[in-house]
Amino acid sequence: MKKLPFNKKQMDELSKKYPTPFYIYDEKEIRKNVKNLYKTFSWVNGFKNYFAVKALPNPSILSILREEGCGADCSSLGELFLSQKSNISGENIMFTSNDTPVEDFKKAHELGAIINFDDISHIDFYEKNVAKLPEIVCFRYNPGYLKDGNEIIGQPKDAKYGLTTEQIFEAYRICKKKGVKRFGLHTMVCSNEINPEYFLETIKLLFSLARDTFKKEGIVFEFINIGGGLGIPYKEPEKKLDIEKISKGMKILYNESLIQEGHPELKIFMESGRYITGPYGYLVSRVRHKKEIYKNYIGVDASMSNLMRPGIYGAYHHITVLGKENMKNNKTYDVTGSLCENNDKFAIDRKLPEINVGDLLVVHDVGAHGHAMGFQYNAKLRSAEFLLKENKEFEMIRRAENLNDYFSTLNF
Repeated sequence: MKKLPFNKKQMDELSKKYPTPFYIYDEKEIRKNVKNLYKTFSWVNGFKNYFAVKALPNPSILSILREEGCGADCSSLGELFLSQKSNISGENIMFTSNDTPVEDFKKAHELGAIINFDDISHIDFYEKNVAKLPEIVCFRYNPGYLKDGNEIIGQPKDAKYGLTTEQIFEAYRICKKKGVKRFGLHTMVCSNEINPEYFLETIKLLFSLARDTFKKEGIVFEFINIGGGLGIPYKEPEKKLDIEKISKGMKILYNESLIQEGHPELKIFMESGRYITGPYGYLVSRVRHKKEIYKNYIGVDASMSNLMRPGIYGAYHHITVLGKENMKNNKTYDVTGSLCENNDKFAIDRKLPEINVGDLLVVHDVGAHGHAMGFQYNAKLRSAEFLLKENKEFEMIRRAENLNDYFSTLNF
């Protein structure tokens, strides 16, 4: 059974002051999780996780992660500004973008971020529109047919991201001729993967490419970014990803593919977002209606505009009915929102205890790609976000939108 860091009494009190729906993030567990990640990869001299800002773009969260040693993985102008306002700058930012506007490149250049180029043509594009190539250059690798993707991100050969193997060699050759002396290498070929062998296959492919580029082009890499995609167990009895196994396997590959082949020691980065905060976010919503027609429906005050994943992916999220944790799951419900879309559902044919109007429901594992993916269809307003601090107090870190916010960009 998935656990909660708060209880019904606390939520009854919080919801009297701040109407549902709202998100809650558990600071203590987020910090603990980051510390464990760094401990697991402590054998790497210079290991760093660049938190994927898109997963949870809130400065309070970014500041916590900065304090724990994380950088920021950014993909847009807004995320670059958000990182800057969270006191993250310089090479603590990894800018990985595609179809990139000039303005975004300029901001990354201004902040001194590590720019991870998505295409070989971006070399000339950057020089013509921004500045000379930065001090450190990184390219995103697309292994194409050499690597299978997973269900969420798809097959690399069909992806719009990255350079081919031959383009990788050419890109580094060009940059070396232009006087660049610091280099990085990156790939990202999966999302929400919980099989450690998948990551080890990817790491072996990436380390082998770095070795071949070193031998063929004389490129000495300062770092290799193995990407993100570390998954979490949304549904019981899925097991938590074994990062210890990844670390041990990576160390073997690091020595065999790089060090024993003559490449100097290098840093290893990753850009995990979901794994860091995903399990420690909760969406709290109140039951408005019960409807009994061909099926039994529970209508809540949250909707797909608060959490898209079940509606667009069919993703599973565990649901707790507060105060009824020990009751039998002997009723079958669809849990729905109020959008004018029939896929506005948090659960379909879900076994839950008997639910009544006024009950509080908690949707688990929404600490990444939850609030961040919200939208305003049906003129819905984005909900508040709270931080459950280590002293057990709740701090609002984003207020709920109101109608003035919604109308502020419109002309009447």
